[in-house]
This record gives sequence, C-alpha cells and structure tokens, in this order.
Amino acid sequence: MNTSARPADAPKPALRLPEFVALMALMVAQLALSVDAMLPALPDIASDLGVTDLARTQMIISFLILGMAIGQLFYGPLSDAIGRKPAILSGLACFVLGAVISMQAETLTVMLIGRLIQGFGVSAPRIVSVALIRDQYIGRAMAQVMSFIMMVFILVPMLAPAVGQLILRFAGWRAIFGIFIGLAIIVGVWFGVRQPETLTRSKRHPFSWIRLWSSTVVVVTTPTAMWFTAATGFIMGAFLTYLSTSQAIFQDVYGVGDRFPLYFALLASAIGLASFTNSRLVMRFGTRRITYVAVSTFITAFAVLLLLALAQGGTPAFGLFMGLGAVGFFGVGLLFGNLNAMAMQPLGQVAGLGAALVGSIGNFMAVPLSLLVGQFYNATPVPMLVAFVVYGGLALACMRQGMATHVDE
Repeated sequence: MNTSARPADAPKPALRLPEFVALMALMVAQLALSVDAMLPALPDIASDLGVTDLARTQMIISFLILGMAIGQLFYGPLSDAIGRKPAILSGLACFVLGAVISMQAETLTVMLIGRLIQGFGVSAPRIVSVALIRDQYIGRAMAQVMSFIMMVFILVPMLAPAVGQLILRFAGWRAIFGIFIGLAIIVGVWFGVRQPETLTRSKRHPFSWIRLWSSTVVVVTTPTAMWFTAATGFIMGAFLTYLSTSQAIFQDVYGVGDRFPLYFALLASAIGLASFTNSRLVMRFGTRRITYVAVSTFITAFAVLLLLALAQGGTPAFGLFMGLGAVGFFGVGLLFGNLNAMAMQPLGQVAGLGAALVGSIGNFMAVPLSLLVGQFYNATPVPMLVAFVVYGGLALACMRQGMATHVDE
C-alpha cells in the first residue's frame, strides 16, 4: 500500500491489508446479517410468540433499523471523544445484550425491545469503522480499501437468508441469535487484540451538546443536503418495505418454500452488480445523470410490474416478478451511494456529524414509511409495488429540488 496516500500524521496500519479488510468487512456486515438472516424465521417467531398480524411481525426488522438510526447519532460523536476502539467495543457489547434479550423473548414486546437495543449497538461497528478506516487511509488508498470491504460485504445479503434457514431447520429461530452473539464476540476479541487505536488523544474532541446542536443546524438548514437526504429516506423506505415483506411474498404468495434464500439472493445480486457498475461509471457520467437514470429505472420497472399485477388478479407471474424486480433493484443499487454522496457534498465543514445525521434522518424516515405499507398487506405484492412507485416518485421530486442547487462532480 502506498503510504503517501495516508495523512501525514496518521498511524501506520498495524494489520496487513487482507486481515484488515476481513475484520472491517465483518464489522460492517453484522447489520445486514442481523436483518437478512432473520427473514426465514419470521413465521416461526410469530407462531411461538402468538402474533397473528403480519404487520406486527415486520416490526422485528423495522425496530433494528430504528435502533441503528438512534445509535448513529450517539456513537459518531462518542468515537470522536473517547476513541474508535472503546466506541466499537461498547457497541458490540450493546449488540450482544440486545441479541440475548431477543433470543429469550416470550412476547413480541420483549423481542422488539431486544431488536431496538441490538440496532443501537450495531450502529457502532457500522459507522465508527468507516471513521477508523479514514484515520489510516485517505484518497485513493481509502477508496481501494472501501472497495475491497464492499466486495466482501455484498456477499452477506446474498448468503444470510440461507444461513438463517439452515439454522432454523436444525436448531430453531432462537439459535439464529446465538450466531449473532457468537460472531459479535469473535469480532470483538479479534478487533480488541489485533487492531490498535487510530485516534490519538490529541485529536479527540470532548462530547458537546452545543457542538452537536450547531452541526445539526448546519445540516438541516442546508437545502441541498436535506433534499437528497429526503430522497434517500424514500428509497430506504421502499427497500425496507421489501425486506419486511419479502419472506411473506416469496413463501406465502409464490410458495417457493426452501428456495426463498435463492431468490432473495438473486435480487440482492442485482444491487451488488449495480454498486460495481456505479464505481465504473460515476467518474465518467457524474452522479446527477446516473441518479436520474436510476430512479427512472426503479419507478418504471415497478410501475410496469404493478400494472401487470392488477391485470392478473394482484399477483404477477413469478418470472415477471423476478425479472422486473431485478431491474428495479439494480436502480436501487445505483441510488444509495450516489444520493448519499450528493447529500454530503455541501457538508464538508461538518462531515463527521453530517454523515451520522444524514444516515439517521434517512433511516428515521424509512421506518414509518415501511410500517405504513405493512398495514395494507393483503397476501399480494400490490401494496408493496404501490409503495415502490409512490416513494420512487417522491424521491424523484426531492431529487429535482436538490439538483437545483447541486454542483455535480
């Protein structure tokens, strides 16, 4: 690795690149694993906890995201005050506590409390690990490291449902939380023993409510940032709706049974392919053009699928659902990174807290949007598809407002 690509006063990376990438990828991947590995278990959890309303079962996914949205606002500033390692290790401990509570839950209320705590804790490795990487690498070196990490990370959404289903078959849904706990402990020990602190005491900033408030004011009064953050929230709302209802749609509506992880992985691979494609195209075409194409693709694909569903009694042919779904989710894969980059562009003076606030606001929007759609589930994909088209249209409207003041890079 070219050491000149690091800040002059940055600590020299103590781990060789392959080990560092593997460790950071596991850090980031715990969120996706905590969501996707649970999907095959939702019917069993509902049965054991006496839940008959599918919309309430979907909250098992939404509450994790809600906890993460809250945690981002806490762990970002905390890592600047006490260092990266204590922040990440405390987050992992919180994550384990939440998983233990959920694993032992006998009611949905206790389950949701555990998931909220789990999400709060997982926000630390998810968010602070990026700051830790930034402490050691900059410019092209950081881009290279992040690319390697994302290559590993993208495998998790593809494989996690299969892992969850395998555990479910042999040990029951509570054992899935045991996997979360075991992995968090392994990652915590590995990280604690092998990774040195990257934020020296001289660079730490005491936690300040005044500083947090002033940074929040800067973010929420920057129109470009807010419009693109709102667009991200609508797209996240659509995607969280899919995550929350995917098990029911694949297994209950289409009856795919144990093949659910396979079909889920196929649609997830469309997002991964889009992320790879975006890395190749964004420097050539710019974020503005790509996001317009992406959101138009997303809306068009799911609008066509909605019309086909309405014409076929509410449930389109499975091949059409998979084909047009892959096209639509390819658009999602192009949107996530670009919308976040455009939201962050005018926030250079508050980049650290700005990133946490942008992420949290988007997630705070996504959770109620997803829960709203869940109330209308009718054993067909129609409510989800309506939400995709409506939320995509609202995201496009927000993007148009943001573009009025955005300078493409």
